[in-house]
Amino acid sequence: MAEPVFQRKAVVTSPQGLHARPAELLARLASSFESEIEIVRDNHRVDAKSILHVLTLGAGRGTELIVEARGSDAAAAAEALAKLVESDFSHDPMLSRDGSRASRGG
Repeated sequence: MAEPVFQRKAVVTSPQGLHARPAELLARLASSFESEIEIVRDNHRVDAKSILHVLTLGAGRGTELIVEARGSDAAAAAEALAKLVESDFSHDPMLSRDGSRASRGG
C-alpha cells in the first residue's frame, strides 16, 4: 500500500518572494524531516530539500505553493513548511519540532 500524501497550501507573503535566503531556510527545514517533500507551483514540482530546486520556482509575493510530503513525518513536515512560507520566512528553522535547538551537524 502506498503511503498517504499530505498537502498544505501556502501563499508567499514575503515582499521579496522566495529568494536565496528564504530558499535556504526552507530547504534546511525540509531536510530536518525524514519524509520526501516537494513544493509545487502550477505544474512545476521540485525537491524541497534542494535550495537550487526551490529557487527555480520563481515564487514572488502572492504566489500560491503546495507543500506535498510523503513518509513517516509527512503531516508535520507539510505543516511546518507551509507555516514557514506564510510567516514571511521569520520562523527559526533551527528550532526542532519539540522546541529545542536542532544541531547543525550534517
